Parts: sequence; structure tokens; C-alpha cells
Amino acid sequence: MLLTLPYVAAGGAIGASLRYLVNVAAMRLAPGFPWGTLAVNVIGCAVMGMLATVLALKGGQRFAPFLLTGVLGGFTTFSAFSLDALALWERGQAAQAALYVLGSVILSLLAVLAGAVIARGILA
Repeated sequence: MLLTLPYVAAGGAIGASLRYLVNVAAMRLAPGFPWGTLAVNVIGCAVMGMLATVLALKGGQRFAPFLLTGVLGGFTTFSAFSLDALALWERGQAAQAALYVLGSVILSLLAVLAGAVIARGILA
């Protein structure tokens, strides 16, 4: 694990930088809507599906920490969330997949709201 960490970190730096560039471009091209975030989520999910499949079928799992956790995790964690939901679904755990999706979205929205309320209370 310790030897893998630098690869994850390097991939994360690449992914985060790419996300930043996409967001800057989107804000310049079409301000007023979070097109950049939508784009990285959709692109990241498509790439996650392709890479996870290719790595699994072609024995490339050694590249997963760098590519999946690092690059795509830095680009968008929505791709990891989507892959986890798909894995539950494909294992025949439809109810758990639905619970995971709904729980993740609802709890995350509540958490960001709570964080904002707490920060506003501290700064007020």
C-alpha cells in the first residue's frame, strides 16, 4: 500500500488539474450553470466504466490505483460513486443500489447544507 500511495497522489493531481481546466473553460463558454461539474461527472463516469472494464478483462488491475482512484478520483468522485452503485446492481442487490444512490445524494445534500449553516454560524 505504501508504495502505491505516490501513484494515487500523482493521479489525483492530474485529475484535479483536469477538473479545474474543464470548469474554467465551462465558466468562460457558458456562465450561469455548473456545466463544468456536469461534464466532469458524465465524462468521468464514462471513462470509469471503460477503464474498470478494460483493466478487469485485460489483467491491468495494477494500474487501477493510479487511473481509477487517482486520476478519475481527482477528476470526479462521482465516477467512483457510480461504479459502486453499478457493482451493487450487477450483483443483484438492486435495493441496496437504490438505497446507496438515494442515501448518497440526500445525505450529501444535507451534509453540504449543514456545513454551510455551521460555517455561517461561526462566521456570523
